[in-house]
Amino acid sequence: MPSRTPTEPTRSGRPRSAEADAAILEATRESLVDLGWSKLTMGDVATRAGVAKTTLYRRWAGKNELVVDAVAVLFDELELPDLGSLPADVEAVVLQFAALLERPETKTALMAVVAESTRDEALRDRIRDSIVARQKHLVLQGRERAQLRGELPSEPDAVVAARTADLIFDVIAGAVVHRTLVSAEPVDSDWARRFTMLLLSGLGAAAAGRQPGARGPGESRPTGAQKPGGSV
Repeated sequence: MPSRTPTEPTRSGRPRSAEADAAILEATRESLVDLGWSKLTMGDVATRAGVAKTTLYRRWAGKNELVVDAVAVLFDELELPDLGSLPADVEAVVLQFAALLERPETKTALMAVVAESTRDEALRDRIRDSIVARQKHLVLQGRERAQLRGELPSEPDAVVAARTADLIFDVIAGAVVHRTLVSAEPVDSDWARRFTMLLLSGLGAAAAGRQPGARGPGESRPTGAQKPGGSV
């Protein structure tokens, strides 16, 4: 009996266009700013993007999925610069994040989906997967760089390391979102510096105004900590 060679499954319909996707997501953000969550419709987005409504439904099941993806691509713009030290890297990404949140399309879209997610568990899960989980790579990347520089200790236990990464992400994201969107206060260079000091060195160092990593009078270097250059 002759053998059969497996074939790749074929997809029906026309291939997706990156340009159309970008236009649809931009139109979604514009609609949120102009109309708000409750008045936004798939039809309005399609009209603004210059595509048929069926094009939207081939890509997204409904408004929830569409809006989350429209927000997620904005956060994909965040990058962790390599400025040579962990404090400088953290300050830079905090300022980037705050500037992104100040943009009307980001602010309106993020607050809309978060508010709606309090009543929709599936939407909350999609936010977690498409926005939160996607941006945790910034924490992992920053931690790896700092460990290679000797600024942070290694964490051989993968479970503990994952928990630490989650906590770092929650602290940074929570503080910047609260400052920018809830308190409506500016995140400037001075705030970013003081926040980074608090994050990396703790309450005592922040109260004393010390730079991250600096030791106060009478404080000795922790056992096993590395001096610059890698010597102990």
